[in-house]
Amino acid sequence: MTQSACFEDLAVGQTASLGKTITEADILLYSAVSTDTNPVHINEEAARASLFGERIAHGMLSAGLISAVLGTRLPGPGTIYMGQTLRFRAPVKIGATVVATVEVTALNAEKRRATLKTTCTVGEEVVIDGEALVQVPARG
Repeated sequence: MTQSACFEDLAVGQTASLGKTITEADILLYSAVSTDTNPVHINEEAARASLFGERIAHGMLSAGLISAVLGTRLPGPGTIYMGQTLRFRAPVKIGATVVATVEVTALNAEKRRATLKTTCTVGEEVVIDGEALVQVPARG
């Protein structure tokens, strides 16, 4: 298990990232768990007729990688996710590697809260951006 950063260990500018290649299985499992069976995600024929011309991953599947960074890397275990804004900039195709990155942009010592810039990229292309608000455990 990754050691959680305590609020006192955080500094504006700190970053952490996590990458994952999105597979067919990821999309099918996410469809089952979320009950989002939009044909653009699971039906090749319907997806070909869509704006995207092929199947794409659920936006929230990629966005979930942000949660993984916050809960396992920065700040880490014990972090409480309080809010998130998301802007979906581009689709994610099967086989693409999504890299989720968070960067501490503000700290509220009184409430032990951190604001983080959140970004998901495929190569150099931003596919999701936004901002997260988390509460971070204090030392001791």
